[in-house]
Amino acid sequence: MSRERVDMDRLRELVRLRRLGTSTREVARMLGLGRMTERRYRRALERAGLLVGSADALPELEVLKAAVEAQRPRRLPAQQVSSMERWRERIVALRQDGLGARAVFDRLRLEDAEFAAQATYSSMRRLFRSLRRAEGVRAEDVAIPVVTAPGEVAQVDFGSIGKLYDPRTGVLRKAYVFAMVLGHSRHQFARVVFDQTVETWLHLHVLAFDFFGGVPRVIVPDNLKAAVIRAAFTPSEPTSLNRSYRELARHYGFKVDPAPPYQPKKKGKVESDMKYAKGSVLKGRDEDDVDVVNADLSRWVMEIAGTRVHGTTGKKPLEVFEQEEKATLLPLVMSRT
Repeated sequence: MSRERVDMDRLRELVRLRRLGTSTREVARMLGLGRMTERRYRRALERAGLLVGSADALPELEVLKAAVEAQRPRRLPAQQVSSMERWRERIVALRQDGLGARAVFDRLRLEDAEFAAQATYSSMRRLFRSLRRAEGVRAEDVAIPVVTAPGEVAQVDFGSIGKLYDPRTGVLRKAYVFAMVLGHSRHQFARVVFDQTVETWLHLHVLAFDFFGGVPRVIVPDNLKAAVIRAAFTPSEPTSLNRSYRELARHYGFKVDPAPPYQPKKKGKVESDMKYAKGSVLKGRDEDDVDVVNADLSRWVMEIAGTRVHGTTGKKPLEVFEQEEKATLLPLVMSRT
């Protein structure tokens, strides 16, 4: 029996087991499939709508094969793939999880010493471009960058990152990463905390302002309870901000412009950087000491995120911040008087 035949038989059994409600881990174990192979088959079949239906009426093998082949990226000529080919399957899997070229490159640099020594970011970008060409133009690929003046806008958000060890209480606790991203330079402040209370929210803003050495004129937060009590965006029903947040804004001299519900693009810069951090330095940190994670996060902001060439601006965030944006921020001394 050929290898292709065995794989096709496994595909059909995968469909049957999934239609019966069997977990992905159990399916991989029962069929003797590697995690990456099982994921590639399953996602291809999901996109084709073949995992829904009766377990007694399975699709023909040719239908299953066509679904998998349709999702398989075209292989590149050897001169274009170079060292990336060794890690191609891993790269494709991370890309399917939503990571961009830079996030995948940084992630593999941290995880694989051979990759760090041999791979180049230009090779990673070439591979990503080839994968995009194989998929064709998608609606989400057509985007107009939002340009903001230096010192004008910062976006802020919280994101859940699992459970970390709290050395002060000696237990594992649910953790969140806070990020403030400057709209012009894309330089950022990030910190991991254990709650999203008003007190923590305000304290993180103060830490961010101290980190930047100044204050942006406008802050765009998500509709967190700590920031926005009632989101209403009509002239007759203005947004009601938390009183403590209003007082902080008045003290530092910045304005608050909350992101409207269901319009995430208004804070797309911070969400993009949040995804980047989660897929890089914060990935796989479950049960780590929060102090260690924060130390690594601080280094990552300055040494990796700050020195990379940003995919949208084409510049290094830390350089743009130092040369163009830092001097335009509202001064801390004046804002506190």
